[in-house]
Amino acid sequence: MVFGNSSSHRGNLSLQKSLDLANLYLKNAQESTDGETILVLCHDAKDALSRAKKVAKNTEDESKNALIATTYIGLGDLLDRHGRQKEAKTCREKAGKLG
Repeated sequence: MVFGNSSSHRGNLSLQKSLDLANLYLKNAQESTDGETILVLCHDAKDALSRAKKVAKNTEDESKNALIATTYIGLGDLLDRHGRQKEAKTCREKAGKLG
């Protein structure tokens, strides 16, 4: 493989880059018409948001919490539309905790 283990590279992303990546995954999921692809992209968006939250907490930079919460809400809405109510609820709860 040319790029090696991509997950290790994602772990080094800044807060803003992690948030940008989550939004890119979410945007692509919203534009897709394939259910399986949508769910994979949603999972990737959720992972990127988790990293963004972790970076925000570890660096004590909570300035992006509202943006992270907004992305969680968008992800929850998309998951809800695709019959994933439990996962959607979890996303909304995470958004609520962020403010």
